[in-house]
Amino acid sequence: MGNFRRVPVGIVGASGYGGVQLVRLLMDHPEVELVYLGGDSSAGKPFADIYPHLAHAVNLSVEAVDPEIIAHRCEVVFLSVPNGLACQIAPKLLEKGCKVLDLSADYRFNNLATYTAWYGKERQDTATAATAVYGLPELFRDRISEAQLIGCPGCYPTASLLALSPLLKQGLIVPETAIIDAKSGTSGGGREAKINMLLAEADNSLTAYGVARHRHTPEIEQICSHLAGHELTIQFTPHLIPMVRGILATVYATLRDPGLVRDDLITIYRAFYRNSAWVKICDPGTYPQTKWACGSNLCYIGIEVDPRTGRAIIMSAIDNLIKGQAGQAIQCMNIMMGWDETLGLPKLGFYP
Repeated sequence: MGNFRRVPVGIVGASGYGGVQLVRLLMDHPEVELVYLGGDSSAGKPFADIYPHLAHAVNLSVEAVDPEIIAHRCEVVFLSVPNGLACQIAPKLLEKGCKVLDLSADYRFNNLATYTAWYGKERQDTATAATAVYGLPELFRDRISEAQLIGCPGCYPTASLLALSPLLKQGLIVPETAIIDAKSGTSGGGREAKINMLLAEADNSLTAYGVARHRHTPEIEQICSHLAGHELTIQFTPHLIPMVRGILATVYATLRDPGLVRDDLITIYRAFYRNSAWVKICDPGTYPQTKWACGSNLCYIGIEVDPRTGRAIIMSAIDNLIKGQAGQAIQCMNIMMGWDETLGLPKLGFYP
C-alpha cells in the first residue's frame, strides 16, 4: 500500500455545469487526485466562491489556462470548454504527454470540413484531430483503450446512438427511415444566462429548437453511417422540456423484417449490450423515464414494435450531465487508464 499513487488530473472549464459534475465525480474517484481547475473568466476565484455548496470539499482556486503549467501538474486533462477552444489547447497538452478528454465538439468529427460547416471555425490541427477517438465506450471501447485524445460525444448523440446502434449494426432497419425525437432539460444549455432558459420562459412550456439544423445532427449521422456501412442522413429534432436534468430520445425506424416482434428486439439488444455495464434494457412493456437515470451514469432503453406500421420504437433515457457529459468522459478515462469501466461513477440514480 505504500506505493499507491493517485493519478493527477485537471479540468479546464471547471465553472460550468459539465465542470462541476467532473469535480464532484473526480473527488470521489479512488484512483485520481484533482490538482488543477482552469478557466479564463473565473481565474483567480476560489472554486468555493462559484459553488459554495462544495466549500467543505474543494479547496482549489480556478487558475488561468496555461498548457505548460497544466501539463507539468497533470497526467489526464478534461477540457470542458466552449466549442472552438479545445482545438487550441489539446495539441499542446498532447505534445507534453497528457491524456486529453475533450467534452466539446472539437474532436468528435473524422472530417474537419464537417466541423467547419456546422460550427463555423476553420481548423489548423488536422494531424491532432486524426488521432482522436470518438468516446462512446459501448461502440469504441477497444480504440478508447489505446487513445491519447478522446472526443467525448454530445448528450443528444449519446442517447440517440445507444438507441439506434443495435438496429443499424445488425441491419434490422431501413436506415433512411430513422427519425429521432429527443427532449432535454434546461441544464443542457449550460450555465450562461439565456432568455429562453429563464424560469418564466421555460416553465409550463415545451418547444422544439434547432429544427433541421441542430449541430448534433452531423455527429449522429457520422456514427450511424459508420454502423450502416454507407452514408446516412438522419432526421433529428430536439426539444426543450421544463426540467433541469435528463434526456429522453425516442427513435422510430421501419424494420426490414415485418415478422420481428418486441421480444426479438429485446433479445438482440441484451446481447448487443451484454458487456456494457451502463446500459440497461427494460423488460417488455416497461418504458424508461428520465428520473430513473438522474444522477447516474446509466442509460435505460425501452423497446416496442408496432405491427400496424412495421416500425421499431426505441426509447433511451440518460442524465445529460452524467452519461451525456461528465460521467461518460470519466468512463472513457477509466478505459484509457486500464481501470474498471465503472470506477468512481454512480451506479444508481436519485429517486424520486
